[in-house]
Amino acid sequence: MRRYPVRGSGAVVCVLALLSGCSSGTDTPPASSATSVTTTAAEPPAAAAPVPPGEVAISPGGVTTAVGAPAESTEDDYFQACLAARTWMEQRGGVARSQIEPYLASVQSAPSAGPGTFDRPWPELTPGEQAAVIVAVEAAADALCG
Repeated sequence: MRRYPVRGSGAVVCVLALLSGCSSGTDTPPASSATSVTTTAAEPPAAAAPVPPGEVAISPGGVTTAVGAPAESTEDDYFQACLAARTWMEQRGGVARSQIEPYLASVQSAPSAGPGTFDRPWPELTPGEQAAVIVAVEAAADALCG
């Protein structure tokens, strides 16, 4: 049986060619990477990352965006909160996911209460209820209320 050592060395050459394209991070990025950064920045934010139990995630703008507690609400309260958020987002137009934080800011700073916060002001909600409002708002942004 005849062996072909070129096959083995060919695989090594391919791997080396792939690795040579990797950057150590010390090189100057190509001019085209600025375009991808601009595109990435224009994308709507992802859903809030989970936080440890008892913790609260606050955005740079001072808005509570995640609560480390299990979401607690009735099905009706959740639906009403989701629908209120969806209506608010639709009235403003644009990308709904980019409106999550502005909507949360509005319900968290409002002196009055409405269906978006289970008819109670934000500070009166338990951590579980606050978590449920945030879940409902994220669902509203994804048009998942129904």
